[in-house]
Amino acid sequence: MDEVLLRSLIPGVLGVLVRRGADFAAAEDAVQDALVEALRVWPADPPRDPKGWLVTAAWRKFLDAARSDAARRRREELLDEEPAPGPAPAVDDTLRLYFLCAYPSLTPASAVALTLRAVGGLTTRQIAAAYLVPEATMAQRISRAKRTVSGVRFDRPGDVATVLRVLYLVFNEGYSGDVDLAAEAIRLTRRLAAVIDHPEVAGLLALMLLHHARRAARTAPGGGLVPLAEQDRGRWDTAAIAEGVEILQAALARDRLGEFQAQAAIAALHADAPTAEETDWVQIVEWYDELARLTDSPVVRLNRAVAVGEADGPRAGLAALAEVDASVPRHAAVAAYLHERDGDPVTAARLYAEAAEKAPNLAERAHLTRQAARLNSRLR
Repeated sequence: MDEVLLRSLIPGVLGVLVRRGADFAAAEDAVQDALVEALRVWPADPPRDPKGWLVTAAWRKFLDAARSDAARRRREELLDEEPAPGPAPAVDDTLRLYFLCAYPSLTPASAVALTLRAVGGLTTRQIAAAYLVPEATMAQRISRAKRTVSGVRFDRPGDVATVLRVLYLVFNEGYSGDVDLAAEAIRLTRRLAAVIDHPEVAGLLALMLLHHARRAARTAPGGGLVPLAEQDRGRWDTAAIAEGVEILQAALARDRLGEFQAQAAIAALHADAPTAEETDWVQIVEWYDELARLTDSPVVRLNRAVAVGEADGPRAGLAALAEVDASVPRHAAVAAYLHERDGDPVTAARLYAEAAEKAPNLAERAHLTRQAARLNSRLR
């Protein structure tokens, strides 16, 4: 197959899809899918009109994706604003798709990326941001995953750990406000907990409930981001917190600690504090130590630096932060906060402005910009 020919056709095919009404990002994904199909089909059955073949295949891929996205949005609209507590029916087609896309022949990372794209409805950019990799790298990973499963009969479900990872990332994306998928992720995790008796499934459900309980207090009336320490705790959903804590305690009692249980324990300590000043930061640092041992995640070590700064003072927090790669997202924002608490407003203002430029969403960017402006006004 002439791959040079394939590459040369991409701009023209993209142009046709955009003229037909597809937005550019969706058109790119559809063309990418069509190219994967061409690599599979053309060697045995080369088309007489390569560009026409690609246009037809890409347009069908676009329509399939659009229908899938519309169906997902209809499911979201059927949900109540807050997930209902209690047991859920065991059968769910969407959850089954999550398991099928977590195909055994794929690496866990590729299976998660493919499932987020194909079933979760996230864009390649959003998935790349969740994995802390460039968008082009994630696009290649998804393409390889699609190529691996192309033509495969999906009759062997993947493992629970991969599905949990997908649900966790979908919830995080929904919770950020970019895509409102948090309630859908909770609904699916409830269904998973109803059919699988595993402490990490329970840990993830508890974690979601404890975070979702604070959702109403995370934004101001004008849409601005409200940090945890400044949130009106009277707006937190106490029923969701109580349910999350109960589920977590039962999971921890089984003595099979996993990362989702550890994260839920941290969220529970925040939820248990009547005020920000009464937060048990020492115990939170201990849980971050457990979480770091389980995951060795740079994001965990970044959050741990904040907790150390609260428990042992900003100098200790900055020392912990020095061990974290500065390229980790939100590193500058954490450094700004710790420098401000350490009495260095000049450095803090500069770092808040730097963090605002790198913010992943508009709400966070606006918040960090206000922080920088607040300190700069005091320095004049």
